[in-house]
Amino acid sequence: MKLQHLIPAVSIAALLFISCKNEDKKMEPKEPKLKEEAVTYTGDSINMNGYVVYDENMEGARPAVLVVHEWWGQNDYSRSRAKQLAELGYIAMAVDMYGNGAQADNPDSAGKLAMPFYQNPEMAKRRFDAALEKLKTYAQTDATKIAAIGYCFGGAQVLNMAKLGDDLKGVVSFHGNLNVVPANKDLLKAQVLVCHGAVDPFVSQTEVDQFKKQMDSIGAKYTFRAYDSATHAFTNPNATAMGQKFNIPIAYNAAADSASWKDMKEFFNTIFK
Repeated sequence: MKLQHLIPAVSIAALLFISCKNEDKKMEPKEPKLKEEAVTYTGDSINMNGYVVYDENMEGARPAVLVVHEWWGQNDYSRSRAKQLAELGYIAMAVDMYGNGAQADNPDSAGKLAMPFYQNPEMAKRRFDAALEKLKTYAQTDATKIAAIGYCFGGAQVLNMAKLGDDLKGVVSFHGNLNVVPANKDLLKAQVLVCHGAVDPFVSQTEVDQFKKQMDSIGAKYTFRAYDSATHAFTNPNATAMGQKFNIPIAYNAAADSASWKDMKEFFNTIFK
């Protein structure tokens, strides 16, 4: 090939290479840019302080997840889980069930804050529904694809919300109680994932068996995962220190934490299709 013919061919090849590289750059996903918002909303005649987070680099509406806190109240831990969900591409809201941002720093005060919600699930539903309606006001929320997750106290609450008929695609309970509200085939719409510590002293085998029996009796769509050697609060890295401080049987379990988060992600991939 003559030199004058070779030069244009090389130039075309270079242009094609640069073009392909530019296309590759366009196709590369952007790093998440999280927008965090402290929000105030009203329900059940009280003010509640929530936390909403989503990826600003994503366009359009996306599935939404509400996060219900442990009995300690809406704190850094529940907010950190909301941020993790936003990094996965969801819009997430850490819910304030207690109202006015109330938190507890010891088991006695936590128990006093939590107990009314076990005694009065309808009150809990009013508080939860207020958060749900607030989350629906965001343009980033796909109102047809909403789920909820909860930890300990929050795990029991999201199961209750599903059993009481909230219009959710699914709920995930992490180390929560199971049988506060009975299963009702006329109310339960959501699919359910329970992530349970196999040696959790706060959720007995009797309670587990009763839950499964109730869910089976109404043909509910649920998955029950029990993680070996995991006790109560196994997802919270602060649980071991808190257990030692207050002499209560709670502890972090890294393997169970990782496995349950993976199970949650797979569950969401299924329900949000």
